[in-house]
Amino acid sequence: MAEKIVEELRPFFDPKAVAIIGATDKKGKVGNVIFENFRMNKERGIFKGNIYPVNPKLDEIEGYKVYHSVKELPDDTDLAVIAIPAKFVPATMKDIAEKGIKAVVIITGGFGELGEEGKKMEREIYEIAKAHGIRVIGPNCVGVYVPDTGVDTVFLPEEKMDRPKSGPIAFVSQSGAFAAAMLDWAAMAGIGIGKMVSYGNKIDVDDADLMEYFIHDDEIKVATFYIEGVKDGRKFMEAAKKITKVKPVIALKSGRTEYGAKAASSHTGSLAGADTIYDAVFKQTGIIRAEDFEHMFDLAKAFAALGHKLPKGDRIGIITDGGGAGVMASDAVAKFGLKMAELSEDTIKFLKENFPPHAVAGNPTDVVGDTDAERYRIAIEAFTKDPNVDAIVVIVLFQVPLLEEEKIIEILADYQKKTDKPIVAVAMGGRKTDRYARMLEEKGVPVYPTPERGVRAMEGLVRYAEYLRKVKEE
Repeated sequence: MAEKIVEELRPFFDPKAVAIIGATDKKGKVGNVIFENFRMNKERGIFKGNIYPVNPKLDEIEGYKVYHSVKELPDDTDLAVIAIPAKFVPATMKDIAEKGIKAVVIITGGFGELGEEGKKMEREIYEIAKAHGIRVIGPNCVGVYVPDTGVDTVFLPEEKMDRPKSGPIAFVSQSGAFAAAMLDWAAMAGIGIGKMVSYGNKIDVDDADLMEYFIHDDEIKVATFYIEGVKDGRKFMEAAKKITKVKPVIALKSGRTEYGAKAASSHTGSLAGADTIYDAVFKQTGIIRAEDFEHMFDLAKAFAALGHKLPKGDRIGIITDGGGAGVMASDAVAKFGLKMAELSEDTIKFLKENFPPHAVAGNPTDVVGDTDAERYRIAIEAFTKDPNVDAIVVIVLFQVPLLEEEKIIEILADYQKKTDKPIVAVAMGGRKTDRYARMLEEKGVPVYPTPERGVRAMEGLVRYAEYLRKVKEE
């Protein structure tokens, strides 16, 4: 099963040759943007495969030979991207089947989301695919983005939408618009995406298939899903139970309300179902449910940076140079059902011996506003050695005058490497703070702009660790 799913889905992420059916020289058209994505990535040396534009009315685009039909395509074609009107797609699928191409991305919309006639075409396409062993992503989607191999079927041009750098997060979205917006946002936020899949109406490849694939994908450390509805609940649950034992899965499920469910139905034809059922399924399978997209990527960032360094318990230690921020973090600890660590007597003694009298040795430990980096180092050292502390939230207000920014960054990165306790940082501020936060993240410390978001990300690590312990005991 494992080798089968990897072999089946591999052409979507790393094809030998891609055929772009509906490629055109008309700038801004979907078929032109997708062709240009591949062409530019080929010129950059990222996409290594061959590119075959298909259009019966053209002979050449940008120096590339244009094939007049699928039947003329060279035999090494293992991925077809379809961007032609819906009514022509079933016939094209027949040609693809005859040609022996086994992976197809159907970008085209106008199928099940529009009613019974569209659903009929979807069934026809699926039957052709099933009869010939073809895997299909879509229709009604933006397809696939893989920065490492140069696969990019997102039909929004680079001048309008930035692409994120490569990273260990997989992002799967039923909604193409949401997928594109999140890629753009991830690029701005400096979040690395290893693979993005937008599957739209998912007549074939679905969440469960992708979970099965990601189990075996060493480049992916955490998988995130935006879901409007699940068609095959049993298949979904079986795949989810398998992957969550190996790597974390975070799901953002929309359609929670009656209005949202109705909107999901008209968007991708999904049956959103009772939200309480999804809650139960996620809990049973170890999927972490995100409240919103910000929460989803906050969690993903923590898992991506910390890998399998999970807290052994739910006792949180907080270090801060701002009293108010420490209070906010303490409130968040309670809000998310975690515990404030009771520091050991040795820790309190150590801190008092090494701190000036006005610094606060407790939890939160407040190194106060005249701190330097060394005072932080003393506190972090004490927390990492304290057996009563399972995880550490370090709040750094970079604005305080005596704090050497690069030194505290080095200290945090150093302890992140050498302690088995996860550390997340919180840095509140503006443009200058954002710069230091990026530097910290480059060194493996996830950083959040508010105490609440930092603690909430830590809660995700705690809950996933609890789930793994529970699975191990069963």
